Amino acid sequence: MSRKIAEERIERLFELAERRMNEDCQELADRYVELARDVGMKYNVSIHPDLRKQFCHECRSYLKPGINCTVRINSKNSTVNYHCRECGNVNRYGF
Repeated sequence: MSRKIAEERIERLFELAERRMNEDCQELADRYVELARDVGMKYNVSIHPDLRKQFCHECRSYLKPGINCTVRINSKNSTVNYHCRECGNVNRYGF
């Protein structure tokens, strides 16, 4: 499989995770994230930074703001903090 196909599969799996999260099926959304990470690691393809913000790096669950995570802006440190309600981990991204 080429890198381009692997990137397309990762994007498609995140689309499916978003759809399942909207249908209140958290377990399936988490499974799609796990599969996307596996594809990325197997074919040495990094997940796009926009997609990387959509899952918890500790418990690997799909993050949907307002449902299972909170998003806060920390202007003092110039970061956006994603707080996972599943495991309590905070993912910080600069802006």
